[in-house]
Amino acid sequence: MNIRPNLQLSVLCDDVRREDNGKFMLIGLFEAITAKVFPATHPALFVVNRWCKGQGSFLQKIKIVNSRDKAIVFQTNEQAFELADIDGHHTLISKVNNLVFTAPGKYWVEVALDGDLVLNYPLMLKEIKDPDASEENRR
Repeated sequence: MNIRPNLQLSVLCDDVRREDNGKFMLIGLFEAITAKVFPATHPALFVVNRWCKGQGSFLQKIKIVNSRDKAIVFQTNEQAFELADIDGHHTLISKVNNLVFTAPGKYWVEVALDGDLVLNYPLMLKEIKDPDASEENRR
């Protein structure tokens, strides 16, 4: 019998490490990426999801979607995980390398369980202006 789990957390971060005692260390949590030019390539990011309070076998899928045209920037394959009992938990860590963002704006991180959207949250891509270039343009 499957009992649908709760998504306890979903975060973006720069790196994930595991201590000798089994604890995860999430390094550099963020909700925005800045770049001077677009398209911009972000070298690496992690999506960390922790599922709990469920029982059975499940499939998770993560997407990053451009809010303007709904284009999929990145998606994982379905990731299988199992919760042996209602008191169990499972942490899924997905590393994304060389992610290309075509333009600044809002993107959405989407987390699905067994094909159903469970959570989405924004990832903002911001263009930073070079202050020296702005000064040159005013002359």
